[in-house]
Amino acid sequence: MLYKDLVIINNEKCFKENDNFYCDNLDLKILPEGLNEYHQVQYIVRSSKKKKDQKINLKDIKVASNILKFVYLVLKTFKIPNVTYLLVCITPYTFFSFLILLLFRKRVFVYLFSSGHEEYKHILGSWSVWIYHIMYKIVTSNSKVIVCHERLFDKTKSHLVNISRLDDEWFTNYKDVLLDKARFLYVGRMSPEKGIFEFLNMFNKIKFDAEFSIVGNLKNQDISNNNINLLGYIADPKSLINIYDSHNIMVLPSFTEATPYVVDEALSRKRPVIIFEDIDYIVRDKKGIFVSKRDLNSFSETTKYIMDNYREIQKKIEKNELPTKKRMIKQISDIIKLQNS
Repeated sequence: MLYKDLVIINNEKCFKENDNFYCDNLDLKILPEGLNEYHQVQYIVRSSKKKKDQKINLKDIKVASNILKFVYLVLKTFKIPNVTYLLVCITPYTFFSFLILLLFRKRVFVYLFSSGHEEYKHILGSWSVWIYHIMYKIVTSNSKVIVCHERLFDKTKSHLVNISRLDDEWFTNYKDVLLDKARFLYVGRMSPEKGIFEFLNMFNKIKFDAEFSIVGNLKNQDISNNNINLLGYIADPKSLINIYDSHNIMVLPSFTEATPYVVDEALSRKRPVIIFEDIDYIVRDKKGIFVSKRDLNSFSETTKYIMDNYREIQKKIEKNELPTKKRMIKQISDIIKLQNS
């Protein structure tokens, strides 16, 4: 049963082609599509001139080429009766939209699935954090907050959801693992806060037999190491599952994360994960995540331990209770429904 009308406001850029819309970020495709099963969703996003890969299966999508058009599209939604708003993250575009919504006393939720403070620091530098913090304080003080990790906001004043992209196919047709050498895999954005460029430098110094595959659009990077495989951007679940299955260790070298989907994806395929101390808070009670220092010796020792104890580690990984996409969407919908009742 559909519950009222929901306008999702997102900083995501979408490409329009033949009345279809495409984005790069699979996470920000899953959210509106999933919530549309429980709500009548309108999706407001930014426009892109570059071709994207992920088709968004949603009828009501509005795109804006600039911030004035973006705010105008938000104002147009005021004619929808009983409308509720969900801001995805806090950016200049969503912030100025929020100020309009606050002025007209609209019902607003904000969904935080990453630490803007840390992302601003790693992308723009420490000087920029205060800009984000002002936006963060204004928005979170005047809206209902949904988070995917307790560290993103006061847990007594927010609603926690267990985020996931996993559905049934991630838990079937397991393939046996090749253990002839370390076969590392990275799946994610090529951005500074992800630590991928630092890890590439580390991998180039590795002394043991290893390969490293990257799923993502790596640009303007000179790759001369024959043991590094650039697989490009891949989002199709079946293709991703096959890629996880053909590797034996997932590496997430990020400096900051909230609850990264790729960790659960790897664990769902019984593949151990190596992270660095910067994000040790994501481990929680999950089995199969190993924390290394951000140096070659520690990383090499961690890798050796995993390879030497691989079958035992897999048995522990099997005990994890991983969240699913279906439960995540239902959880967010129930929060919105309950708070509006």
